[in-house]
Amino acid sequence: MIGLLQRVSHASVEVDGRCVAQIERGLLVLVGVQRGDDIGKAARMLERLLGYRVFEDEKGRMNRSLRDLGPDVGGLLLVPQFTLAADTRSGTRPSFTSAAAPDDAQAIYENLVSAAKSAWSGTQSGVFGADMQVSLLNSGPVTFWLET
Repeated sequence: MIGLLQRVSHASVEVDGRCVAQIERGLLVLVGVQRGDDIGKAARMLERLLGYRVFEDEKGRMNRSLRDLGPDVGGLLLVPQFTLAADTRSGTRPSFTSAAAPDDAQAIYENLVSAAKSAWSGTQSGVFGADMQVSLLNSGPVTFWLET
């Protein structure tokens, strides 16, 4: 499982011109599900997202996580993005053979969202399989590639 984590001042997702999710300060995470991923990898990704220290402390160092901020201050926006699983090592067209089958990916992604909403009240999510318009203001910029 891949998580492209971005520290944001705010972020939102629109589907068909309607806002379906939005957060203020927090993390926008684009989520890619690969073949072989399972619920265990999704659980590990969630633990990493909630505990990853990307927010500044009093000294200006990235020493604080979402858990340190609290759900009233730090939002978590999960957005499915199968293109993260693309193989781009050769040619000029990506291959998606390493991406999980759509039904498998949807089940794993929805499990991740459900677990995140249970663990973190500030969780929002995009819509699996939808044509989404994602807006964000990356703070820093701070972006990390996480893989489980």
